[in-house]
Amino acid sequence: MNYRRRLALAAALLASLFAGWVQGRDLAAIHQSGTMVIATEGAYVPFNYFAGAKLTGYEVDVAEAIAGKLGVKVEWKVLPFDAQIPAIAQDRFDAAIASHGITEERAKSVEFSRPHYCSGGQIVSVANGPRTVKDLAGKIVVVQIGTTYLEAARKIPGVKAINTLPKDTDAQQALLGGRADAWITDQFSAKIAVAKNPRLSRGEMLFAERIAMIMKKGNSGLKAAVDRAIDDLTRDGTLARISQQYFQEDITCKE
Repeated sequence: MNYRRRLALAAALLASLFAGWVQGRDLAAIHQSGTMVIATEGAYVPFNYFAGAKLTGYEVDVAEAIAGKLGVKVEWKVLPFDAQIPAIAQDRFDAAIASHGITEERAKSVEFSRPHYCSGGQIVSVANGPRTVKDLAGKIVVVQIGTTYLEAARKIPGVKAINTLPKDTDAQQALLGGRADAWITDQFSAKIAVAKNPRLSRGEMLFAERIAMIMKKGNSGLKAAVDRAIDDLTRDGTLARISQQYFQEDITCKE
């Protein structure tokens, strides 16, 4: 195979890999197109998930409301949580909303909007299982990969093992299936899971965090516009109403 043909085949392969993706754009380009391309996970109940074929959840509704304030529609992309920060750096979409906790390490790679809710990591176990940090000594903990819950688990002294799985729902099933002693997840995900399954019990909170939309590093114009939209949606009560719909309480940040 000659050099030119190899180049042509390589270009074709790259084109096929990135087919269907768009570049991360500035605010003017988004307004011109009339559409904001937003990524989410689609597997994190009740924040972003599929009800049948329909993408729904608290964060889906929040993103739709933000786009409405910007005067554009949303085009949704779905991909795994741990792939989103690398993908946004590669211009595969304009923003992502998938319960990204604000951390100094992540802030080196992405722009964070103002938080759209505040939460934290919580221990979940089956009846008579571990409920406190001290109880986790010698136990197997399961968490979703790439999350702040994994970072928190790594700081717990004496844990026997930390098992990571691609989705939070996978981690929950590992706990229910007896493959782990405890699951660390978002406190509101824990609230919904316990309400649906009486075998589960909520334990100690491990940390608090602020959750925000992410955009490409340096996209300051889009960040500013999203921040204004979130401020407006907070002031007019929209975020509180969406919270009540999914959680029966207001989970927006109070400070």
